[in-house]
Amino acid sequence: MSKTAVIYWSGTGNTEAMAKAIEGGLKSGGAETVLLSVSGKDAASAVEQCEKVAFGCPSMGSEVLEESEFEPFFASVEGKLASKKAALFGSYGWGDGQWMRDWQERLALSGASLFEEGLIMQEAPDEAACTEFGRRFAAF
Repeated sequence: MSKTAVIYWSGTGNTEAMAKAIEGGLKSGGAETVLLSVSGKDAASAVEQCEKVAFGCPSMGSEVLEESEFEPFFASVEGKLASKKAALFGSYGWGDGQWMRDWQERLALSGASLFEEGLIMQEAPDEAACTEFGRRFAAF
């Protein structure tokens, strides 16, 4: 199995809970994983070292990625995703998921292979659905 990084930013804890459940699903699917906050010093190197990356960020403001930490991080690694398999996930409180559709388009332009559609959860996440998402990503 290939190594998978789960890298996330969370403001309220919902996206962090999703990240932990996705990591659990990856592990139960046999994947070697590393769980990192986007602000961690090892997040950028994990993108380079892992074959698969699951990125998590909630919708912010007018349906955009979090602007002070996550957006700059993602922009810095976007050019390194061409040979990667990637999954996207996050939570939201309002809107219709436009931030996820925009994020999927960016990922497609990077050359990464997108796993399914991004997993989005309104408010508190469904742990079982996140775990199953991780299991499926492990097999991708």
